[in-house]
Amino acid sequence: MADALERAAPTPDVPDDAFIRVRGLRKTYQMGETLVHALAGVDLDIPRSSFTVVMGPSGSGKSTLLHLIGGLDRPTAGQIELGGQRVDTLNENELAVFRRAVIGFVFQTFNLIPSMTALENVAFPMRFAGIPRRKRRERALELLERVGLANRAFHRPSELSGGQQQRVAIARALVNDPQVILADEPTGNLDTASSNEIIEMLLDLHRAGRTVLIVTHDLRMRGLSTNTVYLLDGKLVDEDSYMELSTLTMGRGTVTS
Repeated sequence: MADALERAAPTPDVPDDAFIRVRGLRKTYQMGETLVHALAGVDLDIPRSSFTVVMGPSGSGKSTLLHLIGGLDRPTAGQIELGGQRVDTLNENELAVFRRAVIGFVFQTFNLIPSMTALENVAFPMRFAGIPRRKRRERALELLERVGLANRAFHRPSELSGGQQQRVAIARALVNDPQVILADEPTGNLDTASSNEIIEMLLDLHRAGRTVLIVTHDLRMRGLSTNTVYLLDGKLVDEDSYMELSTLTMGRGTVTS
């Protein structure tokens, strides 16, 4: 693991409080004969231990930004750093090691393995870290207890509510004690009560010192964030520009935020 992390050279001029830094980030997709510019040159600093919310209408590039930062996709151009480590220069094996050591992911669709119990889903990522089975089980049970699901440890995803599945997903994201949590619409498929529970869990992770970066349409999170990032057409905009366009669009009958 050390070799993989050392390959990504740190940049000395990253601000002391910046955990995530992107410069000139671009992502272009080929859709038939059309080029789609999902991100069109994004410069962004995310402070260490912050609770940062990324907002934007569908197609604005916010999920693309999250996936690039997390190493789930490759940029067309630009640089990405986490904790001073260049992510965009790592090969696939090194990137897998880095993600496992540094990043916890939470997705809108939970991404749980249907044939596995909650306990097995939480323990699964630890297999790749070489952790013995007994310790994997102990750690998974500890995390399920933390998210209030110890009594559902042996239930499969189909036997859990949406909110319970997302809590399992959060427990799984924490198994390797990541420094940053990347969450893509974590409340998007949940009712209000379940959404409130997930928001509070993410806030608790922030309060415990983790850097939390969330892509969301949930306006409640904007009021709770330490800083908010607005994206339109693959570019960062200020709050006034974002709210002006959102108001105009809602006036035409389409909610963009």
